[in-house]
Amino acid sequence: MSDSDDLAALLRQRRAEPHNRVAIDAAIDQRFGREQAVMFTDMVGFSRTVEAFGILHFLQLIQESETLFRPLIQSHGGRLVKQEGDSLLVLFDAPAAALACARSMVAATDQVNPGRSAEERIEVCMGLGYGRLLCIDTSDVWGAEVNAASKLGEELAKGSEILVTDRFFQAVGPSGFAAHGSIFGTRAAYRWMGN
Repeated sequence: MSDSDDLAALLRQRRAEPHNRVAIDAAIDQRFGREQAVMFTDMVGFSRTVEAFGILHFLQLIQESETLFRPLIQSHGGRLVKQEGDSLLVLFDAPAAALACARSMVAATDQVNPGRSAEERIEVCMGLGYGRLLCIDTSDVWGAEVNAASKLGEELAKGSEILVTDRFFQAVGPSGFAAHGSIFGTRAAYRWMGN
């Protein structure tokens, strides 16, 4: 039986036995829960680039970015959970490794972009989170920090920006960060400024 099947069975049990939810939730957390740093990346200008230059041009940029990013993710101990279009979802055991990887990804784009036209530039936006996640099989991950990292990377970050959740910020400490608004109207977000 796969992790997905096990989780589905536990969720059915949770629905059928509301009086037992605390115990079932504990069983789910014990089976699937892990403290992880999560990285969500998104490339700048997908819709605009596709409209102006076609999907093949953008697929070329995605392939080129993979060539840059995959070795960096691996060298920092990251695990690519999934790729959807121009976005990557990556897990790390430690938030410091996730931040180091994000910084190296920005540095890699800084090295390849000079002299390129705007439509040939590889620009990445990143959101980082840290906390308790549910890791299912090797292909999926769930949790509030996944949602927050996705929001930061896909909607709030600009090109070459690394935005982090309040929980990530607390885990790595304040050095190098500046306040950067909020997520979901209730949680602080921070921007990596470097040091």
